[in-house]
Parts: sequence; C-alpha cells; structure tokens
Amino acid sequence: MTKLTYKPTILENWVSRFYRNNGLLNPDDLYISDISHKLDICVTYDRPLTYSFEQDNLKLININYELPTYKQREAFFHELCHIIRHTGNQMMMPEAFRELQERDAQHFTIYASIPFHMLTQYKLKDDHVHWTLADDFNVPVEIARERVERIYRNATKKQKMYA
Repeated sequence: MTKLTYKPTILENWVSRFYRNNGLLNPDDLYISDISHKLDICVTYDRPLTYSFEQDNLKLININYELPTYKQREAFFHELCHIIRHTGNQMMMPEAFRELQERDAQHFTIYASIPFHMLTQYKLKDDHVHWTLADDFNVPVEIARERVERIYRNATKKQKMYA
C-alpha cells in the first residue's frame, strides 16, 4: 500500500496559522459568532445581499438570513477572507484585481471552512468522509468534497513526481 504524502499549500498553512494564533483549534471553534467576536467583526443578518465592509476600525459582514445555515457559513468564510486578506473597494478597482480577490476568497472559503490542522482525526481515504466533514464543520457537502479532492489531487501530483 502506497502512503499519500501531502504538503499543504501556502494558503492552507496561512489559514491554519491564523486560526491557531486566534485559538481556533477544532470544528467547535468555528462558529460565526465566536470567530467574529475574536476578530472584532460585527456580523449582521439581513437580506438580500451578503457583503463585507471595512472602514477605519469598523469591520462588518452582512449575511443574507434567508440562506440555509450551512450556506450562511460558506458566505461568512468568503467575506471573512475579504476582511482579513484584502484591501480596497471592489466597486472602484479594476476588474482583473477584483477577480483575483474573488478567486482568493473562493480558495480561502474551502480552507477556512475545513482547516488543514483540524483534519488529522479524519480518515480521508473513507469514501464517505466528505459527508462526515460536511456534518462536523456544518458546510455544504460540495465544499467538503472539494476539500478532500484537493488534498488527493495535490498528494497524487507530488507522488507521481517522486515515483
């Protein structure tokens, strides 16, 4: 049996380091209210839009309350990326830069929803682990599936390179 080796990406390491530095160590620490409190981010629930806003010392994330809970969490992590990693008003920036920020936020959402340092207790080779991850981390199963697939895709690439 060949053991897969996996080296987290720079962004995965950044997210895990950021979370550990803020005392976010297991899935039970990833409640929106706990994260926002630790990071001094005001979270509101209104409709129809989900967005983030930052000015001076005010950091705000608004989440569409009509979304199911697991989609609210997905939206929160996306907007959290904008607050902690990005600067500028997307309405005023060049389209290419806005697209770059959005791509970063999409990757961040997957890694922040299911951080690498919290995966050690899971058997990623289990065919149904994505359902367990979705349940434990309260995220859409698509995010959990993508998270596991990225790990295997990256591990497989490294393994082929050194085989």
